Amino acid sequence: MDTQPEILSFVKAMASADRLRIVGLLSQGSKRASQVAEILGMHPSEVNRHFEQLTASGAISEADGVYELNEKAIESLARGQFEGKRPSYVPKDNQEEDVRKVLKNFLNADGTLKKLPPMGNKLLIILNFIVDAFSFDANYTEKEVNTILRRFHVDTAALRRYLVDYGLMARESDGTRYWRVKEQTK
Repeated sequence: MDTQPEILSFVKAMASADRLRIVGLLSQGSKRASQVAEILGMHPSEVNRHFEQLTASGAISEADGVYELNEKAIESLARGQFEGKRPSYVPKDNQEEDVRKVLKNFLNADGTLKKLPPMGNKLLIILNFIVDAFSFDANYTEKEVNTILRRFHVDTAALRRYLVDYGLMARESDGTRYWRVKEQTK
């Protein structure tokens, strides 16, 4: 089961000081909406809006108008985040083993870079992966190149420089135009 949407919903529900106060109050015991409104000095309709979001996230549950903290659901979400089942990047089967290993070690599950590898063969493997985001028959402005590179790593200047230095992309001397050059073998 993928817990990412569930944890995202939970975090969004907890992103309100009022909802955190409600959760804190319910951690002391079950309460009706009117009790929560009175204790926290909130309008009942506001409490109900917060209850809707907290219930949808699974943080609280309701039975016969009584709300309580859903400790088991919260505990399950927390365990899911810390049980070591973090997704990782899965390279394509048709790639060489050394390429697959480098990609798996340096890329997150979404294809972004964990960190830039040191100069050399590992960096070239990563650059060959990144350059596939660019078309051969297109010209790019520096801004467009940065937008594409930002999908992979925040240091777009370094990536731009490496792509040019390793001969995977070329640019005008003033940096106004970039283009992908024909593929080179490793």
